[in-house]
Amino acid sequence: MDERGQTENTLAGVEKTFDVIAAVQELGRVRVTELADHLDIPPSTAQVHLNTLRKCGYVIKDDGKYKIGLRFLEHGGYARRQLDLYRAAKTHINDLAEQTGEAANLGVEENGERVLIYKSESPNDAIYDNAPTGERTHLHWTALGKALLAELPDTRIETIVESHGLPAKTPHTITDREALFEEIEAIRKRGYSIEDQDRRKGILAIGVPIIEEQTDSVAGAICVSGPRSRFWDDGIDKSLLDAVKNTANIVELQYNHYVGDGS
Repeated sequence: MDERGQTENTLAGVEKTFDVIAAVQELGRVRVTELADHLDIPPSTAQVHLNTLRKCGYVIKDDGKYKIGLRFLEHGGYARRQLDLYRAAKTHINDLAEQTGEAANLGVEENGERVLIYKSESPNDAIYDNAPTGERTHLHWTALGKALLAELPDTRIETIVESHGLPAKTPHTITDREALFEEIEAIRKRGYSIEDQDRRKGILAIGVPIIEEQTDSVAGAICVSGPRSRFWDDGIDKSLLDAVKNTANIVELQYNHYVGDGS
């Protein structure tokens, strides 16, 4: 049964192949026996899956170990190019990063998770942030995710919590349902979200949603993130907050232009 309460027929062999892909990504460079132990499957089964993925170009064998191949970039790049939000926001996300000197990010909700679809890096990023484009996380961990959650109906939020839970990432992560809804209500009132060490110690982020006018629903969210010391001085740095809000307004206008004229 999926997040929407629907039961779907699936192919167990295909599901296992995607388990193999996820494991190879998690482990980095892995031998057949290591993969088999990690997934608790016979080495012969692991080898068959790896041979198939290698033949199709999705994993690469290097010095007896397997790693994720670049073929996945083709699919990820194609999926992202189909998003009007990405096309509308990319340039403005770059401008936001340049203006603030911090990391600027664009994310969407998919299947109850936050997906990072674009990131513009500042010279300071290597110090604290190596989140890859395409990264998926729990919505309640990040400013992007909380900005997205706040624009969803309460019934949808309940479904997401039931499906994904509220696991902790740091001691600052919200793990209580009642506390989550209190936070969501605060975000709705002030119009922006705050990630204050929810996911990484010492990191703060400010998120603002992007709304699609035609459906009055959330299309995505943008945020800036950086060391807490640069974002907080007895409150959120107003210049950073204003920069994120202004960029969100511009992106929202351009995105709705794309949607409105069918470009």
